[in-house]
Amino acid sequence: MFGLFRKKQPVPCGLCFSTDIHCHVIPGIDDGSPDVTTSVELIERMQGWGIKRIIASPHVTQDSFENTPETIVPAYTSLKRELEEKSSGLELLHSAEYRIDEFFMAQLQSGSVVPMPDGYLLVENSFIQEPWNLDQLLFDLKVKGYKPILAHPERYYYYHGNKRVRYEEIHATGTMFQINLLSLAGYYGKDEKSVAEYLIEKGCVDFIGTDLHHHRHADAIDAYLVSKDCLRHFKNLTVMNDSIS
Repeated sequence: MFGLFRKKQPVPCGLCFSTDIHCHVIPGIDDGSPDVTTSVELIERMQGWGIKRIIASPHVTQDSFENTPETIVPAYTSLKRELEEKSSGLELLHSAEYRIDEFFMAQLQSGSVVPMPDGYLLVENSFIQEPWNLDQLLFDLKVKGYKPILAHPERYYYYHGNKRVRYEEIHATGTMFQINLLSLAGYYGKDEKSVAEYLIEKGCVDFIGTDLHHHRHADAIDAYLVSKDCLRHFKNLTVMNDSIS
């Protein structure tokens, strides 16, 4: 009898992509997963959301995470081997999340930058201020054959006051935008969520990434995927994640 009044469990919203291009699951090389065991746990949770392919994106940032192929590949290989032994069925690739700074410019000059398939390249601004030569740098990347994707533009506070102009200026030049699932979940705060929704409304969202670092992020995404906001956000949103080949 009492079962008749049991509260119905919400049905998770289906992700509008099955390839995650932004997450920090390669173990031990940035502020994401600290070890292979944690990485596998996080990936299993991602698979529960419908993720079938991951293009991992460890930080490459001057002074804090000065990663190169020499530091990324061994950690990536150890994780890939563990997933294969467990027959996870997940396809794991890697690129990186490149902070636009002097270290990135040196990596670019030396040919050490590792893009995603098809030449896509995930870059991020400083959280303090826009790089002084951002427009020229993005143009130069395109000339070199890269397809730059600006990571989580909704998180750069210096754009919020002038968002109608600067966001549309950058996007109109052919630089693609990747917003964070965590922003839509409200994990960072109301402003980031509002701006992410604004970018969806304006048709400026090309990719979504989880930006997953740890289990707390996964918990926030779990809660988001059973929310009305998730259904509303994904209703008319088409992204390019799964087109990267």
